[in-house]
Amino acid sequence: MATTLADAGPRLWAPVRHRSFRLLWTGQALSLLGDGFSVVAFSWITLSLTGSTLALGYVLAFQAVPRALFTLVGGTLGDSMSPRTLMVASSWTRAALMTAVGTAGLTGDLTVWMLCAAAAAFGTVDAFFQPARVSILPSVVDDDLLTPANALMGAGARTAAVIGPAIGGLVIALTQAPVAFLVDAGCFALCGLCVSRVRTRPRPPRTGTDGTPEKQASLAARIREGITYTARDPRLRTVVALDTAVNFCYAGPFTVGFATLANQVLRGGSATLGVLNGSLAAGAVLGTLAGGALGGRPRVGLLVAALAGWLGAGMAVLGLVHSTPVVVATVLAMGFAIGFQGVFGLSWIQRNIPQDVLGRVVSVDMVLGYAVAPLSLIVCGALAGRDVSALFGVAAALLAATGLAVLASRAVREMR
Repeated sequence: MATTLADAGPRLWAPVRHRSFRLLWTGQALSLLGDGFSVVAFSWITLSLTGSTLALGYVLAFQAVPRALFTLVGGTLGDSMSPRTLMVASSWTRAALMTAVGTAGLTGDLTVWMLCAAAAAFGTVDAFFQPARVSILPSVVDDDLLTPANALMGAGARTAAVIGPAIGGLVIALTQAPVAFLVDAGCFALCGLCVSRVRTRPRPPRTGTDGTPEKQASLAARIREGITYTARDPRLRTVVALDTAVNFCYAGPFTVGFATLANQVLRGGSATLGVLNGSLAAGAVLGTLAGGALGGRPRVGLLVAALAGWLGAGMAVLGLVHSTPVVVATVLAMGFAIGFQGVFGLSWIQRNIPQDVLGRVVSVDMVLGYAVAPLSLIVCGALAGRDVSALFGVAAALLAATGLAVLASRAVREMR
């Protein structure tokens, strides 16, 4: 045990020795900072122009819907093209978009429909970046470094997701909303520069049974191939089903549920809501780093089942216990479990799925997450209006059923 603990630090930081990994990590962090900036900037400037929350809903929907629709396309292109090329093109295009919006805002020419168009373009282009940032990693680091590399990437992503909106809000408070778009553009431009310098291992060409290069199928056929590949593998089905269940139980319970819990049950207001969100984020970062430090190849199937059960128990506690310290500790533990299992689950996918289909598998997982999030918000909003305990009870039951389904499959239990 002493040797294991002594090796934990060097194991976690081993990927940092590679220049390409450092560049990729920095590029992803800058992109996610830019995403956080964009949410705040789009929201604030829309409300400043119109004073209408309905208009804000339109702008955010114009960004979210294309991102969901084009993620499968982005993942599919990432399997036939270089993920690095997609990431660079996406970053520099987003930089150009944000520059145009910021300039129009400073000159007073910006309208709400221009914002809608920019948001739609931003969501579309971003859909090509997200699957690529996951599928590129196996071509940057060796298999034995995937777990700590994913831990460091995940910790950076979660941290950027928290501080990005905060910094964006600070920039707007000190200057004005259009300036935030220009700062945002700088983040994306630097991201593109960093990723363009990443060196990746070339992929072997796809060949047919006769050894000749395989003819490229149509885009639609390749998308269907990725969906079919994901659906027919019981292990992949399980990982994707768990991710979908966790996303469902994340979107609603951790937004609508937290707000209702903080305001109506714990009676702590916005300060308590901030503590709950901070505890979830902090727990996820700690769990991610702990997973990377531990390393190895545990039975991922058992980790998947354990995560579902752990989160289900946590949801039950949130619905039944009305003590602020207990709730905060529970949320911290739930975040830790999400971060810990996520490192090994993602590493398993990257290690076991062929590179020529990895982007499509990742994009299927992402699209399902995008799809269940609004459904979760609606369902949880309706449940919270009646009884917050029912909201967390439904989430607990769903997660418990997911965990039992995982344990029922021998192929999944033996995943490593």
